[in-house]
Amino acid sequence: MDNRQSLWTRDFFSICFSSFFIFITFYSLTATLPTFVTDELGGSQQQAGWVLTAFVIAAVIMRPFAGKWMDGPYRYLLVLVATAVFMVCGFIYPMISVFGILLVLRFVQGASFGAATTANGTIVTELIPDNRKGEGMGYFTLAMNLAMVLGPFLGLTIIQNAGFRTLFIVFMAFGVLGMLLSIVVVRGRKSSAKTMTAAKAAPRATAPSPAPKRRLDWRNYIEPKAVPVSLVSMFLAVAYAGILSFVPSYAKEIGLESISSYYFIVYAAMIVLARPFTGKMFDRLHRNYLVYPTLLLYAVGLFVLAMADSAFLFLLSGAIIGLGFGSLFPCLQTIAIQSVPKEKVGLATGTLFIFFDGGIGIGSALLGSVASAANNRTMYLVGLASVLIGALLYFLLMHRDRKPSRQAQPVESA
Repeated sequence: MDNRQSLWTRDFFSICFSSFFIFITFYSLTATLPTFVTDELGGSQQQAGWVLTAFVIAAVIMRPFAGKWMDGPYRYLLVLVATAVFMVCGFIYPMISVFGILLVLRFVQGASFGAATTANGTIVTELIPDNRKGEGMGYFTLAMNLAMVLGPFLGLTIIQNAGFRTLFIVFMAFGVLGMLLSIVVVRGRKSSAKTMTAAKAAPRATAPSPAPKRRLDWRNYIEPKAVPVSLVSMFLAVAYAGILSFVPSYAKEIGLESISSYYFIVYAAMIVLARPFTGKMFDRLHRNYLVYPTLLLYAVGLFVLAMADSAFLFLLSGAIIGLGFGSLFPCLQTIAIQSVPKEKVGLATGTLFIFFDGGIGIGSALLGSVASAANNRTMYLVGLASVLIGALLYFLLMHRDRKPSRQAQPVESA
């Protein structure tokens, strides 16, 4: 008899699709705004690079505050405000005619992105049954993975056939849909909270004790127990930045420009095929049985990419990396939230993304410099070295932690 709780609830669907609309906007803009800066605003390549840098910096700054706020009484207000600001920014893009204003807009939207994604990453952990954490987080992060594939394709197709104004109108629609779905989630969570409060209400109310005064402490913004897995994710993100930013230019360098768009399709296909199995494996086995094989696949995929000299090897690397890193990241996110008490899940989620976003920023600058000084093959070998460092850190910091997870529950079988 299967006693597992339901995963596919209305709120779970809503938060997955809300995240999808946020991430597809992010990835579409990442691929298209550099062209907007150079072609529409007359800016330089250096200025074009700053539109992503400003966004990432703002997201990193916001995440520790968002993680802390998600563990407090204003968590649902944060969800709505962050999503609303992200939506409003979408309405401003068509009016941009000066690079400086675009930079400010990107900083504001980056801050709202950091807050909204941290909030969604926290709330979704409360919607997933304890004995299906790995499976549920796998499906949730699938929204981000699919957006990473569809976003650049959608953005580039629209500007090539209809122009930037049409693209920005599409982003407006995505922002509105994301906002509406966030409202659905918040209303559902508030309703559930009221029901639980009424069920647990004591016959006689007691006066609340006064809240202790809080000192300024970094641990209010960074969760120490989530730092080890977050540090691992940072080194993995360095290599991921090379895939996210430089695969099209690498394909052109090795004479495979005509098939570069298929790389991310293969990547996404492997994620979709593997996700149902890897999530369930994480819930049933010790995490090491999944983390080490996916780390190995990630490293092998980067090596194949660095050595690719044919369409087969180029696309094969996308499949291997999709199976490796695409399965690995939701495991790391689940490890982060299982390492802390429930009241600190928001802080742990924020901590993970601070390090991950930091790795993306470091990787974009570092690997871009390597590619300019040497070539893209060398760049991906440097990315491979970063993954190996991440694997070593996992072994040193986390391998021997065999205690049962705080939220992990045994899965009852027939």
